[in-house]
Amino acid sequence: MRRVSLALLVAAPLLTLCTAQAASFTVGLAFDLGGRNDQGFNQAAYEGARRAVDETGGSVQTYEPKTLAEVGKGISGLADRGASVVIGIGFANNDAVSAAASGHKDTRFVTVDDLPKGDNTVGLRFREQEGSFLAGYLAGKQSATGRLGFIGGVDIPVINRFRAGFVAGAKFACPSCKVTVAFVDTSSQGFNNAKKATQIAAGMMKSGVDVIYAAAGASGQGLVEQVRTQPCLKASALPAGIKFRSNAFSGVPRSAAEQKVCAGDSRPTFYIGVDVNQNGLGDFDKNPTTLNHGLTSVLKRVDNAVYSVVKEVAEGRPWRAGDRSFGLSNGGIALAVDQYNRALIPDTMQANLDTVEKLIVSGTLKVPAK
Repeated sequence: MRRVSLALLVAAPLLTLCTAQAASFTVGLAFDLGGRNDQGFNQAAYEGARRAVDETGGSVQTYEPKTLAEVGKGISGLADRGASVVIGIGFANNDAVSAAASGHKDTRFVTVDDLPKGDNTVGLRFREQEGSFLAGYLAGKQSATGRLGFIGGVDIPVINRFRAGFVAGAKFACPSCKVTVAFVDTSSQGFNNAKKATQIAAGMMKSGVDVIYAAAGASGQGLVEQVRTQPCLKASALPAGIKFRSNAFSGVPRSAAEQKVCAGDSRPTFYIGVDVNQNGLGDFDKNPTTLNHGLTSVLKRVDNAVYSVVKEVAEGRPWRAGDRSFGLSNGGIALAVDQYNRALIPDTMQANLDTVEKLIVSGTLKVPAK
C-alpha cells in the first residue's frame, strides 16, 4: 500500500503539470476573407488545428476579418493573448505575421501560402500546379466542346500556380483545347465575391465553355451557382465554329428535372472545386446516383499541413523554420474521387490519371508553376 501511495504521490504532480500544459496550449488562427466556413482553405486550416488540439490538448482561438482592411489585424492580438502558435491563413496575412514574429520571439508563427520572415516562422506552401495539372488533364479529356475555363480570385503567384497547372494539363490531354482565364478582382476581395464569379462563369458558358475550374476562395460558390442555373449547354446556343465533339456522360442517369431542362441536343456543364472536397455541391437533386456537376476537386491539404505544424509545437519538437512544400508526393495535393463523381471518371480514365500522377511525382513530367 505504501508503494502504491508513493507512486500516486509522485504521479499526481506530473499529471497536474501535463493537464496544465494542455490547458495553456493555444493555437491562434487568423482567417482570410471568407471566414471559417468558406468551404475552402480557411475551413481546412481550422479543421487541421482542431484535429491537432483534440489529440494533444489545448484550445483554438480565431480572428475573422469582415473587410479587406481587417485582414491581418488580429495576428498580434492572438500572440498577446498567449497563443503558442499563431497561423495566418492566406498571403494577405503574411506581412502581419512577419511583423508580429519580430516582437514575439517566444511564439511560433505560420503563414499558409506565403513565406514569412524570422527564425520563429514557417511558411506552408503548396505545389498547386501538380493537382491542377491532373484536373486540367481530366477536363481536357472529358469536355464536350474543347473549351475550358479558369477563374482565379486574384492575379498573384499562388493562384497562377493553379492556372498554369490546369492549362498545361488540359493541353497535355487535348492540344486543340482552349482555356479562357479570368480573375475576380485585383485585391483580396476577389476571394469573397461570389456574384462576380457567377457573372464570369456565365460569360464563359456563353462562349461554349463546359468545364470551369475556380481557385477563388469563397467566390467559387458563384461558379457552383451558375452551373446550377445552367446545368447544360445546348447545341442550338453554341457560338459559331463550336460543335460538340463527344458525349462522355451519355450513360450516366440524369434526374427528371434535368432531363426536362436539358432536353434535345445538349451536354452537361461542370465546375471543378478547390482546396476541400466540393464534389457534393454539384449534387443538385440530392441523389448521388444521378449525374452530378462537380467533375472533381483539387484538394489542397491545408488541414494536414496545419495539423503537422501544430502537433510539432504542442509536443515540443525541435522547430524547423523556413519553407515547407506540399504536393502529390507527400499528401499535400490530391484529386477528390467519391460517390458524387465516380460515375464521371471511368476506370480507364482513373488509370490514366494514376499514370500521369506517377510521372509528375517521379519528375519525368515537369509541371509549370507560372
